[in-house]
Amino acid sequence: MTDDIYSDIGFAKLDLSRETRTGLPETVYCAGKTNEQLLKILQTFQEKNVAVLGTRCSKEQYNFVKESGLPLVYGELSRVIKLGENKTKMRGVLAVCAAGTADLPVAEEAAEVAEFTGITVERYYDVGVAGLHRLLSKIEEIKKADAIIAVAGMEGALPSVVAGLVSAPVIAVPTSVGYGASFQGLTALLAMLNSCAEGISVVNIDNGFGAAMVARKMLRIKEK
Repeated sequence: MTDDIYSDIGFAKLDLSRETRTGLPETVYCAGKTNEQLLKILQTFQEKNVAVLGTRCSKEQYNFVKESGLPLVYGELSRVIKLGENKTKMRGVLAVCAAGTADLPVAEEAAEVAEFTGITVERYYDVGVAGLHRLLSKIEEIKKADAIIAVAGMEGALPSVVAGLVSAPVIAVPTSVGYGASFQGLTALLAMLNSCAEGISVVNIDNGFGAAMVARKMLRIKEK
């Protein structure tokens, strides 16, 4: 392998060609990495002139790496860190819908990751089915989107309701929000997998990043 494909920094082999190969940006999962490891990874990507995302980045990690002077952008709610700029601009609009305020960290992860990849994102927050009028007041706008991410915990009903009202594909994201019988998002996950509404794809619990990547691939079809 040559150094333009990956960079071996000892404890990690950094993928430098992921976007060229897959159309998706290289992303670092920050949780579980030491501050020093994360800093070395980001510095290497900057040296290689590769724009990169970091997900699940704690405030402590961000405060440490920003001291290096790296030009970072950090979302405290989403825990997404961005280094460099992805200059790709995609056609189409992605609607990110969140059932409740407690679902916003996952919804914002999805929205910010999607925006980094060049997608135009419209946010529709606090539109859960416990107050159906809130969703219905925005549904005509949501219908105009080319793809939709629906984020919900508790019983996970939002994606099913949305998918029954729109023609665009819906990507369902269960969250670990809810009381005991929600089983840290398992109830929402199973509800979404068993939805009777057609056209729903389901990602893992709290996986806003994964939902954004699915949306990116869907919208690439529109590009072609």
